[in-house]
Amino acid sequence: MQFKKIITIGAIAISGVVISSCSRQVTRVNTDQAIDVSGNWNNTDSRLVAEEMTQSVLGGKWLSSHLENKQGKRPVVVVGAVQNKSHEHIDAETFVKDVEQVFVKSERVRLVQGGKKREELRAEKADQQQNSSVSSMKKFGLENGADYILQGSINSIVDSHKRQKVVYYQVNLELTDIQTNEVVWVGDKKIAKYVKN
Repeated sequence: MQFKKIITIGAIAISGVVISSCSRQVTRVNTDQAIDVSGNWNNTDSRLVAEEMTQSVLGGKWLSSHLENKQGKRPVVVVGAVQNKSHEHIDAETFVKDVEQVFVKSERVRLVQGGKKREELRAEKADQQQNSSVSSMKKFGLENGADYILQGSINSIVDSHKRQKVVYYQVNLELTDIQTNEVVWVGDKKIAKYVKN
């Protein structure tokens, strides 16, 4: 009988150790803090690349030329598709939002919606034509047309051997004059990460 008690207590103690060693611990961190757990593309990469490349776009000669030719009127920019051509799943929309945020904060360009959000806005206007009062209805044909579109891609190369790898990311962006199709700015940003398991 005593032996069964010892085995039972021992089993409970061992299961407690196993359960506690398998439990997950979560710690909240500052979103600006750079933490690289996997070595994959992460929020820090997205934010830093977006900030650096958007500042480079805004520092390009195209902007001063536009302001000079348009009597100081700020250019209207739409951020188009940024394609993920890398080896991993990257939510390019997060990167696009980071770029848009820098554009808006700079107040040097005017930003208009593109893609699915623009279509949603147009659908809302269409709905208002039938369901809103005439005084509050938003009219078609009054959108700000974009002067320039920013497009690009996120690419990667992986060099690995045994438990080591180097992941090389390159983000390419280009700004195009929509009226003339002239590419007025081209930029890239490279990131290399060494990962050892």
